[in-house]
Parts: sequence; structure tokens; C-alpha cells
Amino acid sequence: MGLLDGLRQALGLGAETAATRPADPEDLFGMSTAYVTMAADLGFESVGCAALCFSSVDSTDFADAVDEVAAILEAGEAETGTVAEFQGDTHGYDWIVLEDDDVEDLLTSLHFAADTLVERGFGSRLLAALFPFRKAAGDALSGDAPDRPIYWVYSFRRGAYYPFAPTGGHERDDAVEFKLASVLDGELDVEDDEGYWYPLWPEGRGHPWD
Repeated sequence: MGLLDGLRQALGLGAETAATRPADPEDLFGMSTAYVTMAADLGFESVGCAALCFSSVDSTDFADAVDEVAAILEAGEAETGTVAEFQGDTHGYDWIVLEDDDVEDLLTSLHFAADTLVERGFGSRLLAALFPFRKAAGDALSGDAPDRPIYWVYSFRRGAYYPFAPTGGHERDDAVEFKLASVLDGELDVEDDEGYWYPLWPEGRGHPWD
């Protein structure tokens, strides 16, 4: 199963009945302090990017909402330095990939994009936000693990975060994931049902949105 097949299973039609509440972009700001804890307590640093995944609908209103998001993100780039790129995939999902070394600017732009879709009546189309991290030099959470990205995934339909630590191929480091959940639980609303910790296998350069 590829990344996007996993996303379809985790956050697509099968998640409709598992949704706990309407999408709330305010939850994204929980990551603002989690970034600090990830670096200080766990030795993982932000790679300076994040991504928002949503499912499009063939309507003029939805296209206008996405155009509004794109226009304001482009206008804000000069002030914040946050670069936004819109990507589609072969499964019909769309991604907004944001790059910025300033975490607060990154989160503000991500929140704006999600909140605009909610305000325009398309909150149900929001699937996930992904936050990648890499091990800081000289730190190790799991021994001599190679320098590979780990992720916090926010599910809009579950209203919760969960960790994902791929190790290569289609394997994951359960010990790292449980450690992340243990340390960040309370600071983030961590999904308490591990059955919803769906793997989103990275491809290409190692980012889920490749």
C-alpha cells in the first residue's frame, strides 16, 4: 500500500463514520508549543515545512475558496516569507505544502488555509495536516537510528494528533511513536485509540506529499 492508498484508508470515506466532531483549525496551534518540546525533550527539530491535505469537490464555490486561499498566501509571502505550493495527486487529493523556517509563520499560514475552507463551508473536505521533524545533530531518541523524518499527523475528522515514525520500506518504529505520544500527551490532543494511528508511508524525497 502506497502513501496515498494509506491516506485514502485512513482519512477518506472510511473515516466519515469515525469522525468525532467538525474540523477545528484552532487545534493546529497546539503544535506551536509542541515544536519546542520536540526539540528540547526529544531531540527532534522542525524541518521548516508542513502540509495540508484536503479532498476537492467539483464546484465553482469550492474552486473560488481554494483560489482565495492561494491569493492570500501569495500576498502574505512578502511579509512572512512562507512559500506555498499547491499540489494534486493521482487519487484526487490536493495538498498545500508550506515552507518557512519560522514555525509561528508556518502555523499561521496553515491555520489560515484550513480556516478559510471551514468558513466557506468546506470543513468536511479537510483531511489532515502533517508536520515533519528530523533528529537534531547529536541527539537520538532510538539509539543509532538513521537521520530520517518522523511526523505528527493531525486528523481533522478525529480532532486529534498521532505520531508516525517510518523506518524505511513499510516498517515503523513503534517505540519512537509511543515515546512521542507519551511525552506530548497533554500538550497535544493525542489520539487515544491506536487503531487510528494510520501509517502514511513517505515516498520520493521522504515527505508524505511527494
